Amino acid sequence: MIDPQLLRENPDAVRRSQEARGVPPSSVDEAIAADAARRAALNAFETVRAEQNVFGKTVAAAPKDAKAALVAQAQELAAQVKSAQLAATEAEAEFDRVVGAIQNVIIDGVPAGGEDDFVTVREVGTPASFDFEPRDHLAIGEILGAIDMERGAKVSGARFYFLRGVGARLELALIQMGLDRALAAGFEPLITPTLVRPDIMAGTGFLGAHSDEIYYLERDDLYLTGTSEVALAGFHKDEIIDVSNGPLRYAGISTCYRREAGSGGKDTRGIIRVHQFQKLEMFTYIDPADAEKEHEALLAMQEGMLQSLGLAYRVIDIAAGDLGSSAARKFDVEAWVPTQGAYRELTSTSNCTTYQSRRLDIRYRTPEGKTAPVATLNGTLATTRWIVALLETHQQADGSVLVPDALQPYLGLDVLLPR
Repeated sequence: MIDPQLLRENPDAVRRSQEARGVPPSSVDEAIAADAARRAALNAFETVRAEQNVFGKTVAAAPKDAKAALVAQAQELAAQVKSAQLAATEAEAEFDRVVGAIQNVIIDGVPAGGEDDFVTVREVGTPASFDFEPRDHLAIGEILGAIDMERGAKVSGARFYFLRGVGARLELALIQMGLDRALAAGFEPLITPTLVRPDIMAGTGFLGAHSDEIYYLERDDLYLTGTSEVALAGFHKDEIIDVSNGPLRYAGISTCYRREAGSGGKDTRGIIRVHQFQKLEMFTYIDPADAEKEHEALLAMQEGMLQSLGLAYRVIDIAAGDLGSSAARKFDVEAWVPTQGAYRELTSTSNCTTYQSRRLDIRYRTPEGKTAPVATLNGTLATTRWIVALLETHQQADGSVLVPDALQPYLGLDVLLPR
């Protein structure tokens, strides 16, 4: 949810954000009207309740023989209070509905436009070149006995797979390498639930335009998460947390599930777009004043991982229309995939400012002793898809794959050999 004070004091900023996202700004006017109606209804309720309190004292002080005559007035006031309270509750719910549909206000400098309007921040490393015809990651994975799509489809259907042998070990090594770096940066590891309640899923902003990407278990009224960000955001729901000594940083390890409903026939080969994968997700609760600095720190950790793995990559600033509803800014880090001759997203990091914490009622105490919504940020530090770029970048003509130096202690191998 956006800041109601910003809506009242600077509605043009909210309008500009909506326009940059490609969303009609009329929702802002609707929200302003709903806010005015909410405050008017609340004021009316408080006024009539104050009258009831004053009248109650009058009744209590009245002579016994006069009290009977005042009962009818007391009952009428009670009915007015009940009606005003109902009106205030309905106005509050309508305000929440309207404002809850407005996406987070973007940070200044975020490019306007859609999926193709990102801005390249930097390119790092030299894309791999070969003196032989390179194989794609699935062909390499099959040679290594590391990826088995055929049996994955037999067991679970399309876009499922088995990682076996060195493939399973490679995924675990990546997660452990990322976890060690997260621990060194002060992140507390959590193995998170992958089923969450609707209020948690909605609170993180995932039940908007892309809700068809999420698996829902109707019988249990639970959602399967596509990222541990959801559970990590809900971890401190309805709490006042202490960030006076620095941010709270968590590293969530979980299996993730995505329906890939909008992907059509894209990336059906291999493990680029799949229904189930593993992920190590960084999540930070922080004073909003420090959120942009933390965003850069999360991005630096991601880049450090890719550099240590010897991957060429680029960082892009995602355009407003391609942001999720909760992100005020998002950077994607895309690695070069040789057989596709293109950069493909491996990881992203988002600054959600106070959008999620307002919906989940997560606050911190300011130096003045008041409570205020905390800022939340997230970023992936390792995931199954990284195997794609690793295998393709470090492949050899005989089908073997060199293991980057930084990964060797975690994998216990310096080369992956054909099986």
